Amino acid sequence: MVTTIRPWKQEDLDNLVLYANNINVWNNLRNYFPHPYTIESGRAWLEKVVDTTLPAINFAIDVDGTAVGGIGLILNGDVYIKSAEVGYWLGEPFWGKGVATEAARQITEYAFSQFDLVRLYAEVFDTNKASMRVLEKNGYYLEGVRRKSVFKNDLLMDDYIWVRLRGW
Repeated sequence: MVTTIRPWKQEDLDNLVLYANNINVWNNLRNYFPHPYTIESGRAWLEKVVDTTLPAINFAIDVDGTAVGGIGLILNGDVYIKSAEVGYWLGEPFWGKGVATEAARQITEYAFSQFDLVRLYAEVFDTNKASMRVLEKNGYYLEGVRRKSVFKNDLLMDDYIWVRLRGW
């Protein structure tokens, strides 16, 4: 199984909808990620990210030629210009197979090589221990916990902040 991150393509639509339209995926993401994830949701996303100018910030997670998830960066501005947030999701059939760990490794390397960043961070809900492990395997450290800061599915949760600094 070969995992790469690559630009999104219009041909990814069916797989995007297939893997994104999953309540277990949505439960670990911010509410702006749609659920249910429809063909219209997928078309709108691809319209936004296909053929964007380089350097790109949104990528498909590709396993053996098939888009099975997404990963990207939110570049910060103003006084936070040296930081970016990393976000990702992965289709449930690929959980626990090292795919997210490899994709996170690639986006981390890409971010530090393509942008003048000092700090990458990811925010992880306290129920998503697997994502915390992905980040830990990639050299991120737990910087802090924001207690009771996430409200999702009528549940108030902690938010874990994982950080990787350039050169660490």
